[in-house]
Amino acid sequence: MDYTQFEKTAANIRTGIVKAIHNAGSGHPGGSLSAADIVTALYFKEMNIDPQNPKMKDRDKFILSKGHAGPVQYAALAEKGYFPKEDILQLRKLGSKFQGHPDMKKVPGIEMSTGSLGQGFSAAGGMAMAAKLDKSPARVYVLLGDGEIQEGLIWEAAMSAAHNKLDNLTAILDWNGLQIDGKNEDVMTVAPVDEKFRAFGWNVIKIDGHDFEQIFDAFAQARACKGKPTMIIAKTIKGKGVSFMEGEYGWHGKAPNEEQTKQAIEELGGEW
Repeated sequence: MDYTQFEKTAANIRTGIVKAIHNAGSGHPGGSLSAADIVTALYFKEMNIDPQNPKMKDRDKFILSKGHAGPVQYAALAEKGYFPKEDILQLRKLGSKFQGHPDMKKVPGIEMSTGSLGQGFSAAGGMAMAAKLDKSPARVYVLLGDGEIQEGLIWEAAMSAAHNKLDNLTAILDWNGLQIDGKNEDVMTVAPVDEKFRAFGWNVIKIDGHDFEQIFDAFAQARACKGKPTMIIAKTIKGKGVSFMEGEYGWHGKAPNEEQTKQAIEELGGEW
């Protein structure tokens, strides 16, 4: 498969992220940029969705459990055609539907209002259970942050999903190694993540979260796995695509200034 178009789409999404956060004067660029390739793969190949019919029956669902990375989902939805791209430049503006965390009641394509860490994972499990009960072919995808899995609620949801054999649930861990206060290993180590999820009864796959071949192969493996949910541990780089943001936890929640934004857009090479 030629992954060039996916790489271009991811560059466009990253460009949208940077522009929106700069225009807002606040936001979370680091973890939004690290997740862009995963989100691109979901919205532009993996999921059965329709921008013209956001509430389509038996559609697949994506939950952004790390809701502070809302800009990556807004940019992806705009790129997909759910609403005009320029709309997300209203990010975090008073009265805007594009707030710092996704709002399912205001933004088409948002399946769950998230932001309180851990809750999106539980909601995704509930949606997967509902699909099973309805005998629906719909699959549920949920993106977690590595700092987020320090929350106790995560492990309750992990137990529940495995107990109920939710093989229609795929979780992706955006494992960039950094959170607001520094390295995961310094704040509260989450390793070994793979061993923990296997012990909780999950099918576990480890990949490079910026390699589209590995991303798509992991999704195929998740679909083929029966009787248990799948956790894809995606090793990523915080701030991916912007040289001065990459691997810097200080860019977890800070907007770039005018000069930095110009440099970032040039480096990304996207169209927005």
